[in-house]
Amino acid sequence: MLSRRVLLASAATLAAPAIARAQAVPSFRLPILLPLTGFAALEGKSQREGALLAIRDVAATVRFVPDVLDTTTAPEAAVTAWHRALRDGARDGAAAPVAVLGPILGTQMLALLPEAASAKLPLLAVSGTARLSELGSPWFFRFFPADGVVKVAHARYVAEVTKAKKPAVIFQTTAYGQSGREVLAKAFAEAKVTVALEEGVATSINDFTPIIAKAKASGADALVLHLHSQSTALAIRAARSVAPDLPVIAGSAMAQPATAALFQPAELMGVCAETASFPAASVDDAKMKAFVEAYRKEYSADPDAFAVAEYDAVSMLAAAIAEIARTGAVTGESVRATLSTMHYRGLAAEYRSDGKGNMVHTAMIVCYDGKSHVPPIARRYSFP
Repeated sequence: MLSRRVLLASAATLAAPAIARAQAVPSFRLPILLPLTGFAALEGKSQREGALLAIRDVAATVRFVPDVLDTTTAPEAAVTAWHRALRDGARDGAAAPVAVLGPILGTQMLALLPEAASAKLPLLAVSGTARLSELGSPWFFRFFPADGVVKVAHARYVAEVTKAKKPAVIFQTTAYGQSGREVLAKAFAEAKVTVALEEGVATSINDFTPIIAKAKASGADALVLHLHSQSTALAIRAARSVAPDLPVIAGSAMAQPATAALFQPAELMGVCAETASFPAASVDDAKMKAFVEAYRKEYSADPDAFAVAEYDAVSMLAAAIAEIARTGAVTGESVRATLSTMHYRGLAAEYRSDGKGNMVHTAMIVCYDGKSHVPPIARRYSFP
């Protein structure tokens, strides 16, 4: 007859696997598709760093095995990266993906939406292109304010605070630029602001002097920029030379610390930018402050709004998976359904879908004071 001690030990041994299973952390591959080369490489780098930091921080809840793939800037490259990411299914001790992080470029996201629908996988992104949510895909989730939010805030600040009556709008001839231009034009018309000049610029243009001179000659009383990071820096450099007295209200690229670092603080005096957040300026938020410190330690740089948006996207995805895993099977469909109805308080915003995949309904304007690369927050906007 076995002793009581042996019986107890045997019972404990038999129970151990069941306990381990109950406490096991769900594990999934997570494809991260983003532009690491080309004109959007700066934004892609921010996306990658924010996502990887979040993956580390949520590891106690969900284990993600990242698969980072460069989409460059072409739509077909994004589709190729998508198929490559999903080809292997389960790998490295992790289950097949139940969601994908998509690139920031609107043209690439437009190419990936049919792929997401076909694979029945949620596609989480930080692209602002308005058309993405207009297509009605239930698999799309945007963790950065759409142009219909942030560009309206942009135009309202120009009209209400800057008091400009004849702004010149300089925009990129990409899908991102065209989307923003359309929203700005509508918002300015509603505010009864006459646009003195609209000028589209290719990403290959390196000399903005003629364009700024043209804006000045048009009688413009402000420069409104909606450009990618490299073009934004070139435009502001030219504006400081050709039209130093014109106020500049730029797009979110100017709210990236890496863009601001290209200038001396004094050169940015009076330059404003729209953005979803400015992490280093949110000194009154303890959680954001901790994120900024962790990011600085990991990457020796300040995070931008794209990094924190990607961090929040991964964090909300982990929370959704953990919730599903407690009661059922984690699949692309169950993740989609949960993200569609879930409210999540992230670092940058409170995220909740409007039924079209738009998760963020706030924006802000920051304005550099000429003393620091970290601009004070000038105004916040909310679009319930």
